[in-house]
Amino acid sequence: MVVEGEVRARRGWVTFLLALVVLALACVAALRFVGFDGNWYTLAPLSLTPYVAPLAVLVAVLALVLRRWTLGVLALVVAGAVAVLVVPRFSAVEQRAVQGRTLRVLASNLYVGSADPREIVELVRSNQVDVLNLVELTPDALRRLDQAGLFTLLPYRVVHTDPGVEGSGIVSRFPLTETQLTGESAAKQPGARADLGDGVVIELVAVHPISPDVDSRRWEREMKDLSAAEGEHGIRILAGDFNATLDHAAFRTVLARGYLDAAQERGKSLTPTWHTAAPLVALDHVVVDRRAAVRDFRVFKVPGSDHRAIYAEIQLP
Repeated sequence: MVVEGEVRARRGWVTFLLALVVLALACVAALRFVGFDGNWYTLAPLSLTPYVAPLAVLVAVLALVLRRWTLGVLALVVAGAVAVLVVPRFSAVEQRAVQGRTLRVLASNLYVGSADPREIVELVRSNQVDVLNLVELTPDALRRLDQAGLFTLLPYRVVHTDPGVEGSGIVSRFPLTETQLTGESAAKQPGARADLGDGVVIELVAVHPISPDVDSRRWEREMKDLSAAEGEHGIRILAGDFNATLDHAAFRTVLARGYLDAAQERGKSLTPTWHTAAPLVALDHVVVDRRAAVRDFRVFKVPGSDHRAIYAEIQLP
């Protein structure tokens, strides 16, 4: 009887642990479908939403092998629901038939200025980049980028450096006029109008809202300050470290008001950009006015940075 009691106790614990995992996965899926970001403790697991489906499948298989039929079925339901959201991200979206100029945009988080400036300059050169957005731009990083020849390739700049994480800048092949295109933010998020010639002017923002682990409420406000409805402005491109993924409602709010995520358009939105040591999530984005078309999107490792650089080729209307 003692042995039988121990077996029942172990089975009970196994069932409890499986139920706990299924419940946690179901909660993440529910938050995602409801569109509730909450605070840091919900934002962090929401960023891992794409991993819920395969993990739920593994839990379902284990539960079914152990004859926990109800838990197995529930785990499969969670996996299927999340797969509906995630699977389409593997496919590129047909783009608008636009015939305007092509613009090549690169964005990089310099990790408090620690990124290798020579690698940044080489990415600009080899990809014929027209616009480079830099965040966590320190005075020393700016000096080293200058020494590496960045401003020979891209002579125009709107930069606001900071010794910490709050500096940002826009560097361009085309003349820039600084303008305020965001609300008030903790970090500098410079905006500029770039004159491409022949009467073509685009609006650019170097995006870097506060990290939600510092202040999730302010992060949400700063994200929503990036929103602007289609037609209320010229062709606008937002690029940088959004501290957000496609599974955060605040980021989807930005997209819903007239923008496209370049990675999603090319079927590459599951390509992680952070952390480089063990990349898990895509926090960096090139967000493009939906009147334009995204022809290419790529991700590059940058030595010295904890983020990968992101590149998009955009055709303007």
